[in-house]
Amino acid sequence: MNDIRRTILWVIFGFSMVLLWDQWQVFNGHKPTFFPGATTAVKATAPVSVPSASSSSVPVGSSSAVSAPVGVAALPAGAPSLTTQATKERLVVTTDVFTLTFDTEGGSLVRSSFNKFKDMTDKNNGFVLLDESSSRVYVAQTGLIASNPGAALPTHKTLMTAVPGERTLKDGQNELQIKFESAEVGGVKLVKTYTFKRGAYDIAVRHEIINIGATTVSPQLYLQLVRDGNRPVGESSFYSTFTGPAIYTDAKKYQKVEFKDIEKGKVDVEKQATNGYVAMVQHYFASAWILGDGVKRDLFERKVDNNLYAVGMITSLDAIAPGTTKSIDARFFVGPQEEKTLEALAPGLELVKDYGWLTILAKPLYWLLDKLHGFIQNWGWSIVALVLLLKIAFYWLNAKAYSSMAKMKAINPKIMEMRERLKDKPQEMQQAMMKIYKEEKVNPMGGCFPIMIQIPVFIALYWVLLSSVEMRGAPWILWIRDLSAPDPFFILPVIMTLTTMLQTALNPAPPDPMQAKLMWFMPLVFSVMFFFFPAGLVLYWITNNILSIAQQWVINTRMGVPPQFNLPKFK
Repeated sequence: MNDIRRTILWVIFGFSMVLLWDQWQVFNGHKPTFFPGATTAVKATAPVSVPSASSSSVPVGSSSAVSAPVGVAALPAGAPSLTTQATKERLVVTTDVFTLTFDTEGGSLVRSSFNKFKDMTDKNNGFVLLDESSSRVYVAQTGLIASNPGAALPTHKTLMTAVPGERTLKDGQNELQIKFESAEVGGVKLVKTYTFKRGAYDIAVRHEIINIGATTVSPQLYLQLVRDGNRPVGESSFYSTFTGPAIYTDAKKYQKVEFKDIEKGKVDVEKQATNGYVAMVQHYFASAWILGDGVKRDLFERKVDNNLYAVGMITSLDAIAPGTTKSIDARFFVGPQEEKTLEALAPGLELVKDYGWLTILAKPLYWLLDKLHGFIQNWGWSIVALVLLLKIAFYWLNAKAYSSMAKMKAINPKIMEMRERLKDKPQEMQQAMMKIYKEEKVNPMGGCFPIMIQIPVFIALYWVLLSSVEMRGAPWILWIRDLSAPDPFFILPVIMTLTTMLQTALNPAPPDPMQAKLMWFMPLVFSVMFFFFPAGLVLYWITNNILSIAQQWVINTRMGVPPQFNLPKFK
Protein backbone atom coordinates (compact mmCIF):
# COMPACT_ATOMS: atom_id res chain seq x y z
CA MET A 1 0.00 0.00 0.00
CA ASN A 2 2.86 2.37 0.78
CA ASP A 3 3.90 2.68 -2.84
CA ILE A 4 0.73 1.97 -4.81
CA ARG A 5 0.53 5.51 -6.15
CA ARG A 6 4.09 5.37 -7.49
CA THR A 7 3.48 1.94 -8.98
CA ILE A 8 0.44 3.22 -10.90
CA LEU A 9 2.44 6.13 -12.31
CA TRP A 10 5.29 3.82 -13.32
CA VAL A 11 2.82 1.49 -15.06
CA ILE A 12 1.43 4.42 -17.06
CA PHE A 13 4.94 5.57 -17.89
CA GLY A 14 6.13 2.09 -18.79
CA PHE A 15 3.18 1.55 -21.12
CA SER A 16 4.01 4.83 -22.89
CA MET A 17 7.60 3.65 -23.33
CA VAL A 18 6.39 0.38 -24.86
CA LEU A 19 4.20 2.23 -27.38
CA LEU A 20 7.07 4.54 -28.35
CA TRP A 21 9.39 1.58 -28.83
CA ASP A 22 6.77 -0.13 -30.99
CA GLN A 23 6.47 2.92 -33.25
CA TRP A 24 10.26 3.26 -33.44
CA GLN A 25 10.47 -0.34 -34.66
CA VAL A 26 7.87 0.34 -37.39
CA PHE A 27 9.57 3.55 -38.52
CA ASN A 28 12.90 1.79 -38.99
CA GLY A 29 11.43 -0.96 -41.13
CA HIS A 30 11.25 -3.67 -38.46
CA LYS A 31 8.18 -5.61 -37.43
CA PRO A 32 6.23 -3.98 -34.58
CA THR A 33 6.57 -5.72 -31.23
CA PHE A 34 2.84 -5.99 -30.57
CA PHE A 35 1.11 -5.32 -33.90
CA PRO A 36 2.97 -7.21 -36.65
CA GLY A 37 2.72 -5.79 -40.13
CA ALA A 38 4.79 -5.17 -43.24
CA THR A 39 6.03 -2.13 -45.09
CA THR A 40 6.85 -1.89 -48.77
CA ALA A 41 9.10 0.55 -50.53
CA VAL A 42 8.03 2.54 -53.58
CA LYS A 43 9.71 1.66 -56.85
CA ALA A 44 8.43 4.32 -59.21
CA THR A 45 9.12 4.10 -62.90
CA ALA A 46 7.86 5.89 -65.96
CA PRO A 47 4.07 5.80 -66.33
CA VAL A 48 2.65 3.44 -68.91
CA SER A 49 -0.85 2.86 -70.23
CA VAL A 50 -3.55 1.70 -67.84
CA PRO A 51 -5.02 -1.78 -68.24
CA SER A 52 -8.78 -1.96 -68.55
CA ALA A 53 -10.96 -2.27 -65.46
CA SER A 54 -13.92 -4.55 -65.64
CA SER A 55 -17.07 -2.46 -65.56
CA SER A 56 -19.29 -5.45 -65.02
CA SER A 57 -17.54 -7.31 -62.24
CA VAL A 58 -16.40 -4.38 -60.08
CA PRO A 59 -19.22 -2.25 -58.65
CA VAL A 60 -19.01 1.53 -58.59
CA GLY A 61 -17.28 2.73 -55.44
CA SER A 62 -15.83 -0.67 -54.67
CA SER A 63 -12.60 -0.87 -52.72
CA SER A 64 -11.41 -3.76 -54.86
CA ALA A 65 -7.90 -3.34 -56.20
CA VAL A 66 -7.50 -2.64 -59.92
CA SER A 67 -4.30 -3.36 -61.78
CA ALA A 68 -2.31 -0.20 -62.51
CA PRO A 69 1.17 0.72 -63.71
CA VAL A 70 3.85 1.77 -61.29
CA GLY A 71 3.66 5.48 -60.52
CA VAL A 72 0.07 6.14 -61.64
CA ALA A 73 -3.32 5.26 -60.25
CA ALA A 74 -5.76 2.80 -61.70
CA LEU A 75 -8.97 4.18 -63.12
CA PRO A 76 -11.96 3.94 -60.79
CA ALA A 77 -14.05 0.82 -61.15
CA GLY A 78 -16.01 0.88 -64.38
CA ALA A 79 -13.68 3.18 -66.31
CA PRO A 80 -12.18 1.92 -69.58
CA SER A 81 -8.56 2.09 -70.55
CA LEU A 82 -7.43 5.12 -72.53
CA THR A 83 -3.96 5.34 -73.99
CA THR A 84 -2.67 8.35 -75.89
CA GLN A 85 0.41 8.61 -78.06
CA ALA A 86 0.57 12.43 -77.84
CA THR A 87 3.34 14.13 -75.89
CA LYS A 88 2.24 15.43 -72.54
CA GLU A 89 3.63 18.47 -70.78
CA ARG A 90 3.63 20.07 -67.36
CA LEU A 91 2.26 23.46 -66.45
CA VAL A 92 3.39 25.50 -63.41
CA VAL A 93 0.97 27.84 -61.65
CA THR A 94 2.06 30.24 -58.91
CA THR A 95 -0.02 32.07 -56.31
CA ASP A 96 0.92 33.93 -53.15
CA VAL A 97 0.67 30.74 -51.03
CA PHE A 98 1.88 27.90 -53.24
CA THR A 99 3.39 26.76 -56.52
CA LEU A 100 1.47 23.99 -58.28
CA THR A 101 2.36 21.74 -61.20
CA PHE A 102 -0.34 20.31 -63.48
CA ASP A 103 0.04 17.53 -66.02
CA THR A 104 -1.81 17.93 -69.31
CA GLU A 105 -2.47 14.20 -69.12
CA GLY A 106 -5.87 14.46 -67.48
CA GLY A 107 -5.26 17.98 -66.19
CA SER A 108 -4.11 16.35 -62.94
CA LEU A 109 -2.37 18.11 -60.07
CA VAL A 110 1.00 16.37 -59.63
CA ARG A 111 3.07 18.68 -57.43
CA SER A 112 2.59 21.35 -54.78
CA SER A 113 5.11 23.38 -52.79
CA PHE A 114 4.29 26.01 -50.19
CA ASN A 115 5.78 29.49 -49.97
CA LYS A 116 5.28 29.94 -46.21
CA PHE A 117 6.38 26.46 -45.13
CA LYS A 118 9.94 25.58 -46.04
CA ASP A 119 11.58 22.22 -46.62
CA MET A 120 13.20 21.08 -43.37
CA THR A 121 16.44 20.07 -45.10
CA ASP A 122 16.64 22.94 -47.60
CA LYS A 123 15.26 26.23 -46.25
CA ASN A 124 15.55 27.83 -49.69
CA ASN A 125 12.77 25.66 -51.11
CA GLY A 126 9.14 25.32 -50.13
CA PHE A 127 7.84 22.13 -48.56
CA VAL A 128 6.59 19.71 -51.24
CA LEU A 129 3.38 17.79 -50.45
CA LEU A 130 1.94 16.50 -53.73
CA ASP A 131 4.64 15.00 -55.91
CA GLU A 132 5.10 12.56 -58.78
CA SER A 133 8.79 11.73 -59.01
CA SER A 134 11.13 8.75 -59.03
CA SER A 135 10.85 8.36 -55.25
CA ARG A 136 7.35 9.59 -54.39
CA VAL A 137 3.80 9.44 -55.72
CA TYR A 138 1.06 11.69 -54.36
CA VAL A 139 -1.36 13.19 -56.91
CA ALA A 140 -4.92 14.49 -57.32
CA GLN A 141 -6.92 13.17 -60.28
CA THR A 142 -10.42 13.44 -61.77
CA GLY A 143 -12.24 12.02 -64.77
CA LEU A 144 -15.45 10.51 -66.16
CA ILE A 145 -16.88 6.99 -66.11
CA ALA A 146 -19.39 5.95 -68.77
CA SER A 147 -22.67 4.36 -67.72
CA ASN A 148 -22.44 1.82 -70.58
CA PRO A 149 -19.90 -0.97 -70.02
CA GLY A 150 -16.85 -0.59 -72.24
CA ALA A 151 -17.74 2.92 -73.44
CA ALA A 152 -14.96 5.50 -73.48
CA LEU A 153 -15.06 8.95 -71.86
CA PRO A 154 -12.30 11.40 -70.81
CA THR A 155 -10.40 10.21 -67.73
CA HIS A 156 -7.26 11.28 -65.89
CA LYS A 157 -5.33 9.44 -68.61
CA THR A 158 -6.80 11.53 -71.43
CA LEU A 159 -4.49 14.12 -72.96
CA MET A 160 -5.87 17.63 -72.48
CA THR A 161 -4.95 21.06 -73.81
CA ALA A 162 -4.21 23.97 -71.50
CA VAL A 163 -6.06 27.09 -72.59
CA PRO A 164 -3.57 30.00 -72.99
CA GLY A 165 -3.64 32.56 -70.18
CA GLU A 166 -1.91 33.87 -67.07
CA ARG A 167 -0.11 31.31 -64.90
CA THR A 168 0.89 33.62 -62.02
CA LEU A 169 -1.30 35.48 -59.53
CA LYS A 170 0.10 39.00 -59.80
CA ASP A 171 0.20 41.75 -57.18
CA GLY A 172 -3.21 43.39 -56.88
CA GLN A 173 -4.89 40.41 -58.51
CA ASN A 174 -7.27 38.42 -56.28
CA GLU A 175 -8.19 35.56 -58.59
CA LEU A 176 -6.55 33.38 -61.21
CA GLN A 177 -8.07 30.74 -63.49
CA ILE A 178 -6.53 28.01 -65.59
CA LYS A 179 -8.48 25.73 -67.90
CA PHE A 180 -7.89 22.31 -69.48
CA GLU A 181 -9.92 20.98 -72.39
CA SER A 182 -9.97 17.41 -73.63
CA ALA A 183 -10.50 16.26 -77.17
CA GLU A 184 -13.79 14.50 -77.96
CA VAL A 185 -13.91 11.00 -76.46
CA GLY A 186 -17.05 8.94 -76.85
CA GLY A 187 -18.94 12.00 -78.05
CA VAL A 188 -18.04 13.92 -74.88
CA LYS A 189 -15.66 16.78 -74.25
CA LEU A 190 -14.46 17.49 -70.69
CA VAL A 191 -13.38 20.98 -69.57
CA LYS A 192 -11.70 21.45 -66.17
CA THR A 193 -11.43 24.95 -64.70
CA TYR A 194 -9.30 25.60 -61.62
CA THR A 195 -9.88 28.91 -59.79
CA PHE A 196 -7.32 30.17 -57.26
CA LYS A 197 -7.88 33.01 -54.80
CA ARG A 198 -5.32 35.11 -52.97
CA GLY A 199 -4.38 33.74 -49.57
CA ALA A 200 -6.36 30.52 -50.06
CA TYR A 201 -5.22 26.90 -50.03
CA ASP A 202 -8.54 25.69 -51.41
CA ILE A 203 -9.14 25.62 -55.16
CA ALA A 204 -12.53 25.79 -56.85
CA VAL A 205 -12.69 23.07 -59.53
CA ARG A 206 -15.47 23.08 -62.13
CA HIS A 207 -16.03 20.15 -64.48
CA GLU A 208 -18.02 20.90 -67.62
CA ILE A 209 -19.22 17.87 -69.57
CA ILE A 210 -20.14 18.83 -73.12
CA ASN A 211 -22.10 16.32 -75.17
CA ILE A 212 -21.09 16.86 -78.79
CA GLY A 213 -22.27 13.41 -79.87
CA ALA A 214 -25.58 12.19 -81.24
CA THR A 215 -26.85 10.27 -78.19
CA THR A 216 -27.70 11.13 -74.61
CA VAL A 217 -25.00 10.28 -72.04
CA SER A 218 -25.23 9.81 -68.26
CA PRO A 219 -21.62 9.83 -67.03
CA GLN A 220 -20.21 9.65 -63.53
CA LEU A 221 -17.52 11.99 -62.22
CA TYR A 222 -14.76 10.64 -59.99
CA LEU A 223 -12.44 12.66 -57.75
CA GLN A 224 -9.53 10.80 -56.20
CA LEU A 225 -6.27 11.15 -54.31
CA VAL A 226 -3.47 8.66 -54.89
CA ARG A 227 -0.26 8.28 -52.92
CA ASP A 228 2.33 5.71 -51.93
CA GLY A 229 2.17 4.03 -48.55
CA ASN A 230 5.51 5.28 -47.24
CA ARG A 231 5.98 7.53 -44.25
CA PRO A 232 6.61 11.22 -44.93
CA VAL A 233 10.28 12.04 -45.41
CA GLY A 234 11.96 13.22 -42.22
CA GLU A 235 9.35 11.98 -39.74
CA SER A 236 10.89 11.36 -36.33
CA SER A 237 11.68 7.85 -35.09
CA PHE A 238 10.59 8.72 -31.56
CA TYR A 239 7.01 9.77 -32.14
CA SER A 240 4.49 8.79 -34.77
CA THR A 241 1.58 10.61 -36.38
CA PHE A 242 -1.08 9.21 -38.70
CA THR A 243 -0.41 9.02 -42.43
CA GLY A 244 -3.12 7.77 -44.77
CA PRO A 245 -6.63 8.27 -46.17
CA ALA A 246 -9.54 9.69 -44.20
CA ILE A 247 -13.25 9.90 -44.93
CA TYR A 248 -15.76 12.22 -43.27
CA THR A 249 -19.55 12.03 -43.41
CA ASP A 250 -22.27 13.31 -41.10
CA ALA A 251 -23.31 9.72 -40.39
CA LYS A 252 -19.99 8.26 -39.22
CA LYS A 253 -17.98 11.45 -38.75
CA TYR A 254 -14.20 11.31 -39.14
CA GLN A 255 -12.77 7.90 -40.06
CA LYS A 256 -9.07 7.24 -40.55
CA VAL A 257 -8.08 4.37 -42.83
CA GLU A 258 -4.77 2.58 -42.36
CA PHE A 259 -2.90 1.56 -45.52
CA LYS A 260 -2.45 -1.95 -44.16
CA ASP A 261 -6.21 -2.28 -43.61
CA ILE A 262 -6.88 -1.33 -47.23
CA GLU A 263 -4.40 -3.93 -48.39
CA LYS A 264 -6.06 -6.59 -46.25
CA GLY A 265 -9.58 -5.54 -47.26
CA LYS A 266 -10.51 -4.83 -43.63
CA VAL A 267 -11.93 -1.33 -44.02
CA ASP A 268 -15.34 -0.48 -42.59
CA VAL A 269 -16.25 3.05 -43.64
CA GLU A 270 -19.27 4.81 -45.06
CA LYS A 271 -19.75 3.85 -48.73
CA GLN A 272 -22.44 6.33 -49.73
CA ALA A 273 -23.24 9.84 -48.54
CA THR A 274 -24.62 13.23 -49.53
CA ASN A 275 -22.05 15.25 -47.62
CA GLY A 276 -18.48 15.20 -46.34
CA TYR A 277 -15.09 14.81 -47.97
CA VAL A 278 -12.25 12.39 -48.70
CA ALA A 279 -8.69 13.25 -47.71
CA MET A 280 -5.07 12.16 -47.50
CA VAL A 281 -3.51 13.11 -44.18
CA GLN A 282 0.00 13.35 -42.82
CA HIS A 283 1.82 15.30 -40.12
CA TYR A 284 1.02 19.04 -40.44
CA PHE A 285 -0.46 18.81 -43.98
CA ALA A 286 -3.43 17.36 -45.83
CA SER A 287 -5.28 17.30 -49.14
CA ALA A 288 -9.02 16.80 -49.62
CA TRP A 289 -11.74 16.61 -52.26
CA ILE A 290 -14.96 18.31 -51.16
CA LEU A 291 -18.34 18.14 -52.90
CA GLY A 292 -21.30 20.33 -51.95
CA ASP A 293 -23.89 19.06 -49.46
CA GLY A 294 -26.81 17.27 -51.06
CA VAL A 295 -24.76 15.80 -53.89
CA LYS A 296 -24.98 12.01 -53.77
CA ARG A 297 -21.65 10.25 -53.95
CA ASP A 298 -20.12 6.79 -53.59
CA LEU A 299 -16.99 6.70 -51.44
CA PHE A 300 -14.14 4.33 -52.15
CA GLU A 301 -10.65 3.43 -51.05
CA ARG A 302 -8.44 0.74 -52.57
CA LYS A 303 -4.95 -0.63 -53.01
CA VAL A 304 -3.29 0.00 -56.36
CA ASP A 305 -0.33 -2.09 -57.48
CA ASN A 306 3.19 -1.20 -56.39
CA ASN A 307 2.42 0.32 -52.98
CA LEU A 308 -0.08 2.91 -54.21
CA TYR A 309 -3.38 3.64 -52.48
CA ALA A 310 -6.41 5.62 -53.66
CA VAL A 311 -9.28 7.30 -51.83
CA GLY A 312 -12.03 9.14 -53.63
CA MET A 313 -15.67 9.72 -54.47
CA ILE A 314 -17.87 9.07 -57.49
CA THR A 315 -21.01 11.05 -58.25
CA SER A 316 -23.58 10.36 -60.97
CA LEU A 317 -24.62 13.16 -63.28
CA ASP A 318 -28.04 13.70 -64.81
CA ALA A 319 -28.59 12.69 -68.43
CA ILE A 320 -26.92 15.09 -70.85
CA ALA A 321 -28.71 15.44 -74.17
CA PRO A 322 -26.80 15.97 -77.44
CA GLY A 323 -25.65 19.57 -77.83
CA THR A 324 -26.01 20.40 -74.12
CA THR A 325 -23.59 20.89 -71.23
CA LYS A 326 -23.67 19.79 -67.61
CA SER A 327 -21.34 21.29 -65.00
CA ILE A 328 -20.52 20.27 -61.44
CA ASP A 329 -18.47 22.19 -58.89
CA ALA A 330 -16.07 20.75 -56.34
CA ARG A 331 -13.39 22.12 -54.10
CA PHE A 332 -9.87 20.83 -53.65
CA PHE A 333 -7.80 21.67 -50.58
CA VAL A 334 -4.05 21.17 -50.41
CA GLY A 335 -2.21 22.83 -47.57
CA PRO A 336 -1.31 23.08 -43.90
CA GLN A 337 -3.60 21.90 -41.10
CA GLU A 338 -4.43 25.39 -39.84
CA GLU A 339 -7.44 24.72 -37.64
CA LYS A 340 -9.36 27.98 -38.18
CA THR A 341 -8.88 27.83 -41.95
CA LEU A 342 -10.08 24.22 -42.12
CA GLU A 343 -13.16 24.95 -39.99
CA ALA A 344 -14.21 27.66 -42.43
CA LEU A 345 -13.89 25.44 -45.52
CA ALA A 346 -16.11 22.46 -44.71
CA PRO A 347 -17.79 20.81 -41.70
CA GLY A 348 -15.39 18.39 -40.02
CA LEU A 349 -12.39 19.30 -42.18
CA GLU A 350 -10.51 20.54 -39.09
CA LEU A 351 -10.48 16.91 -37.88
CA VAL A 352 -7.65 16.10 -40.30
CA LYS A 353 -5.61 17.77 -37.57
CA ASP A 354 -5.91 14.65 -35.49
CA TYR A 355 -5.91 14.84 -31.69
CA GLY A 356 -7.25 11.30 -31.35
CA TRP A 357 -9.57 10.41 -28.49
CA LEU A 358 -8.61 13.56 -26.56
CA THR A 359 -10.07 15.95 -29.15
CA ILE A 360 -12.67 17.18 -26.65
CA LEU A 361 -9.84 18.45 -24.43
CA ALA A 362 -7.33 19.35 -27.15
CA LYS A 363 -9.55 21.74 -29.11
CA PRO A 364 -10.14 24.17 -26.21
CA LEU A 365 -6.44 23.97 -25.32
CA TYR A 366 -5.50 24.93 -28.88
CA TRP A 367 -8.07 27.74 -28.79
CA LEU A 368 -6.49 29.11 -25.61
CA LEU A 369 -2.97 28.72 -27.01
CA ASP A 370 -4.00 30.61 -30.16
CA LYS A 371 -5.55 33.41 -28.08
CA LEU A 372 -2.38 33.71 -26.01
CA HIS A 373 -0.33 33.89 -29.19
CA GLY A 374 -2.56 36.75 -30.35
CA PHE A 375 -1.33 38.78 -27.36
CA ILE A 376 2.23 37.49 -27.02
CA GLN A 377 3.12 37.02 -30.71
CA ASN A 378 5.61 34.28 -29.88
CA TRP A 379 4.65 30.61 -29.87
CA GLY A 380 7.37 29.67 -27.37
CA TRP A 381 6.25 32.16 -24.73
CA SER A 382 2.63 31.24 -25.51
CA ILE A 383 3.45 27.64 -24.53
CA VAL A 384 4.99 28.85 -21.27
CA ALA A 385 1.93 31.02 -20.55
CA LEU A 386 -0.49 28.18 -21.31
CA VAL A 387 1.28 25.75 -18.96
CA LEU A 388 1.29 28.47 -16.27
CA LEU A 389 -2.48 28.93 -16.65
CA LEU A 390 -3.03 25.17 -16.43
CA LYS A 391 -0.93 24.96 -13.27
CA ILE A 392 -3.00 27.77 -11.77
CA ALA A 393 -6.22 25.99 -12.77
CA PHE A 394 -5.02 22.78 -11.13
CA TYR A 395 -3.39 24.49 -8.17
CA TRP A 396 -5.65 23.00 -5.51
CA LEU A 397 -5.42 19.50 -6.97
CA ASN A 398 -1.65 19.76 -7.02
CA ALA A 399 -1.64 21.23 -3.51
CA LYS A 400 -3.58 18.22 -2.26
CA ALA A 401 -1.19 15.81 -4.00
CA TYR A 402 1.93 17.55 -2.70
CA SER A 403 0.44 17.81 0.80
CA SER A 404 -0.11 14.07 0.78
CA MET A 405 3.48 13.56 -0.40
CA ALA A 406 4.74 15.85 2.36
CA LYS A 407 2.87 13.82 4.99
CA MET A 408 4.29 10.62 3.54
CA LYS A 409 7.73 12.17 3.65
CA ALA A 410 7.26 13.16 7.30
CA ILE A 411 6.37 9.63 8.38
CA ASN A 412 8.87 7.97 6.07
CA PRO A 413 11.51 7.44 8.82
CA LYS A 414 8.91 5.68 10.98
CA ILE A 415 7.91 3.49 8.01
CA MET A 416 11.52 2.64 7.22
CA GLU A 417 12.23 1.68 10.85
CA MET A 418 9.12 -0.50 10.98
CA ARG A 419 9.97 -2.23 7.67
CA GLU A 420 13.47 -3.03 8.90
CA ARG A 421 12.14 -4.33 12.21
CA LEU A 422 9.45 -6.54 10.63
CA LYS A 423 11.15 -7.43 7.36
CA ASP A 424 10.77 -11.16 8.11
CA LYS A 425 7.09 -10.82 9.06
CA PRO A 426 5.28 -9.46 6.02
CA GLN A 427 1.78 -9.85 7.46
CA GLU A 428 2.66 -7.98 10.66
CA MET A 429 4.48 -5.38 8.58
CA GLN A 430 1.36 -4.72 6.52
CA GLN A 431 -0.80 -4.39 9.64
CA ALA A 432 1.70 -2.07 11.31
CA MET A 433 1.89 0.07 8.17
CA MET A 434 -1.89 0.47 8.03
CA LYS A 435 -1.89 1.39 11.72
CA ILE A 436 0.67 4.14 11.10
CA TYR A 437 -1.37 5.51 8.19
CA LYS A 438 -4.49 5.55 10.39
CA GLU A 439 -2.75 7.22 13.34
CA GLU A 440 -1.08 9.85 11.18
CA LYS A 441 -4.22 10.34 9.03
CA VAL A 442 -2.31 9.70 5.82
CA ASN A 443 -3.88 8.31 2.65
CA PRO A 444 -1.18 6.54 0.59
CA MET A 445 -3.27 7.15 -2.55
CA GLY A 446 -3.79 10.83 -1.74
CA GLY A 447 -0.91 11.97 -3.92
CA CYS A 448 -1.88 9.77 -6.85
CA PHE A 449 -5.47 10.59 -7.74
CA PRO A 450 -5.04 14.40 -8.09
CA ILE A 451 -2.17 13.82 -10.50
CA MET A 452 -4.01 11.14 -12.49
CA ILE A 453 -6.96 13.51 -13.01
CA GLN A 454 -4.60 15.95 -14.75
CA ILE A 455 -2.89 13.39 -16.98
CA PRO A 456 -5.48 13.53 -19.83
CA VAL A 457 -5.19 17.33 -19.96
CA PHE A 458 -1.43 17.30 -20.29
CA ILE A 459 -1.52 14.45 -22.83
CA ALA A 460 -4.02 16.52 -24.84
CA LEU A 461 -1.65 19.49 -24.67
CA TYR A 462 1.14 17.21 -25.90
CA TRP A 463 -0.93 16.39 -29.00
CA VAL A 464 -1.83 20.03 -29.53
CA LEU A 465 1.84 20.98 -29.63
CA LEU A 466 2.80 17.96 -31.74
CA SER A 467 0.01 18.48 -34.29
CA SER A 468 -0.03 22.27 -34.70
CA VAL A 469 1.62 23.34 -37.93
CA GLU A 470 2.07 26.80 -36.41
CA MET A 471 5.05 25.37 -34.51
CA ARG A 472 6.75 24.44 -37.77
CA GLY A 473 9.54 26.96 -38.34
CA ALA A 474 8.37 29.12 -35.42
CA PRO A 475 11.26 30.63 -33.40
CA TRP A 476 11.34 31.08 -29.63
CA ILE A 477 14.56 32.72 -28.36
CA LEU A 478 18.23 32.79 -29.27
CA TRP A 479 19.23 29.35 -30.63
CA ILE A 480 15.69 27.91 -30.84
CA ARG A 481 14.68 28.88 -34.39
CA ASP A 482 12.13 26.09 -34.94
CA LEU A 483 9.85 24.79 -32.19
CA SER A 484 8.93 21.74 -34.30
CA ALA A 485 12.55 20.57 -34.58
CA PRO A 486 14.85 19.17 -31.85
CA ASP A 487 17.09 21.61 -29.99
CA PRO A 488 20.25 21.72 -32.17
CA PHE A 489 22.52 22.13 -29.13
CA PHE A 490 20.53 19.86 -26.76
CA ILE A 491 20.34 22.63 -24.14
CA LEU A 492 16.61 22.24 -23.49
CA PRO A 493 16.80 18.42 -23.12
CA VAL A 494 19.66 18.81 -20.61
CA ILE A 495 17.62 21.33 -18.60
CA MET A 496 14.64 19.01 -18.82
CA THR A 497 16.76 16.12 -17.47
CA LEU A 498 18.08 18.24 -14.58
CA THR A 499 14.59 19.44 -13.60
CA THR A 500 13.29 15.87 -13.74
CA MET A 501 16.10 14.68 -11.46
CA LEU A 502 15.47 17.56 -9.07
CA GLN A 503 11.77 16.78 -8.95
CA THR A 504 12.56 13.11 -8.30
CA ALA A 505 14.97 14.06 -5.51
CA LEU A 506 12.28 16.14 -3.77
CA ASN A 507 9.86 13.20 -3.63
CA PRO A 508 9.94 10.87 -0.60
CA ALA A 509 12.16 7.88 -1.25
CA PRO A 510 10.24 4.58 -1.51
CA PRO A 511 11.00 2.16 1.33
CA ASP A 512 11.54 -0.65 -1.17
CA PRO A 513 15.14 -0.50 -2.53
CA MET A 514 14.14 -1.74 -6.00
CA GLN A 515 11.44 0.92 -6.35
CA ALA A 516 13.94 3.52 -5.12
CA LYS A 517 16.30 2.59 -7.96
CA LEU A 518 13.48 2.58 -10.52
CA MET A 519 12.39 6.00 -9.31
CA TRP A 520 15.71 7.34 -10.63
CA PHE A 521 16.25 5.05 -13.58
CA MET A 522 12.90 5.60 -15.37
CA PRO A 523 12.99 9.44 -15.42
CA LEU A 524 16.51 9.32 -16.83
CA VAL A 525 15.39 7.01 -19.66
CA PHE A 526 12.39 9.23 -20.25
CA SER A 527 14.65 12.31 -20.40
CA VAL A 528 16.92 10.72 -23.02
CA MET A 529 13.95 10.45 -25.38
CA PHE A 530 13.45 14.22 -25.15
CA PHE A 531 16.78 14.79 -26.88
CA PHE A 532 14.95 13.82 -30.10
CA PHE A 533 11.61 15.53 -29.41
CA PRO A 534 10.57 18.90 -30.91
CA ALA A 535 11.81 21.87 -28.89
CA GLY A 536 8.23 23.05 -28.29
CA LEU A 537 7.35 19.80 -26.50
CA VAL A 538 10.52 19.93 -24.40
CA LEU A 539 9.80 23.55 -23.49
CA TYR A 540 6.30 22.60 -22.35
CA TRP A 541 7.68 19.79 -20.16
CA ILE A 542 10.43 21.98 -18.65
CA THR A 543 7.89 24.66 -17.75
CA ASN A 544 5.64 22.08 -16.15
CA ASN A 545 8.57 20.63 -14.16
CA ILE A 546 9.78 24.00 -12.88
CA LEU A 547 6.31 25.09 -11.78
CA SER A 548 5.72 21.71 -10.10
CA ILE A 549 9.02 21.95 -8.23
CA ALA A 550 8.21 25.49 -7.06
CA GLN A 551 4.75 24.49 -5.84
CA GLN A 552 6.05 21.37 -4.10
CA TRP A 553 8.80 23.39 -2.39
CA VAL A 554 6.33 25.99 -1.08
CA ILE A 555 3.82 23.40 0.17
CA ASN A 556 6.48 21.31 1.94
CA THR A 557 7.84 24.41 3.67
CA ARG A 558 4.36 25.53 4.81
CA MET A 559 3.65 22.08 6.26
CA GLY A 560 6.85 22.12 8.28
CA VAL A 561 8.51 19.45 6.16
CA PRO A 562 11.69 21.17 4.88
CA PRO A 563 12.58 20.23 1.30
CA GLN A 564 15.11 17.42 1.35
CA PHE A 565 16.98 15.91 -1.55
CA ASN A 566 16.70 12.13 -1.54
CA LEU A 567 19.71 11.11 -3.60
CA PRO A 568 19.87 7.64 -5.15
CA LYS A 569 21.60 4.77 -3.42
CA PHE A 570 22.81 2.15 -5.87
CA LYS A 571 24.45 -0.50 -3.71
